[in-house]
Amino acid sequence: MNMFSLECPPQLQRGDKVGLVSMAGKVAMADLEVGIAFMQNQWGLEVVLGESIAAEDTIFAGNDAARLKDFQAMLDDASIKAVFSSRGGYGSSRIIDAINWRKFKKNPKWIIGFSDITAVHGTIQSLGYQSIHGPMPRVFGKTETQESVVYLQKILFGEAVVYDEQQPFIKSFQNRVGRVSAPIIGGNLCVLAHCIGSESELDTKGKILFIEDINEYRYNIDRMLVQLQRAGKLKDLAGLIVGYFSDSKEGSVPFGKSEAEIVASHVADYDFPVAYHFPIGHEDYNLSIPCGRLATLEVSEFNAKLSF
Repeated sequence: MNMFSLECPPQLQRGDKVGLVSMAGKVAMADLEVGIAFMQNQWGLEVVLGESIAAEDTIFAGNDAARLKDFQAMLDDASIKAVFSSRGGYGSSRIIDAINWRKFKKNPKWIIGFSDITAVHGTIQSLGYQSIHGPMPRVFGKTETQESVVYLQKILFGEAVVYDEQQPFIKSFQNRVGRVSAPIIGGNLCVLAHCIGSESELDTKGKILFIEDINEYRYNIDRMLVQLQRAGKLKDLAGLIVGYFSDSKEGSVPFGKSEAEIVASHVADYDFPVAYHFPIGHEDYNLSIPCGRLATLEVSEFNAKLSF
């Protein structure tokens, strides 16, 4: 089992310069203003905006060339100490294979985002570096996301974090108990399945995998897990964390299983610990995960503790 963390980019310090780009879906500047002010005033960071951050090209934040140029510029600028994606949506996988990582390898920096940005995280981990699956600036500075953003700040600024999550609301479905220490990886289930066969494909052997998704039909959740199963991504896990599956829905013919039951059916033959309903994903309480870092997962019947 791989028991080593990937290389960790330098922690942030007050006064550092950070980049904000749109790697995927379009976003309005009005939705980012509070988050930008928060990073400047609360974290003491200088925020540099990508040239096309609020551009629009169908559902994308500008065309592929514009988004690629912005992200590449932030990676290549040694004065930029972290790069935040403005939002997820769809589009990062359209540009990720064209990125040149040469200067990033000389000056590694934190890349932050989640959902569609899972494709970016996968590529960064394949290069041997950690990145952060966590909240993005358009939710910074809001009361309902305050706790989540504090945890992101701790990771970025080099503090240890421990997530100890009680789950009294899921007594109808039990965790699979156990304790394991291993590197943690994961992200959006749809994107994880989509990345199989690409440079962003995750090596899950001996890892703690976390998954989350939003607005999916339950039969499609099953189909994506079948894809992970067929690709050998589940059989050698050290542990599994099941995050939010927000706004899941039934098709015209009900699938007949809950999200937790669907996941359980695909890992029934394995004995690694499984934590259900862990707060990662598309909700206000969205815990940040330093992907590629050695973590300890302790799962009891209705509680899961994750420490780094």
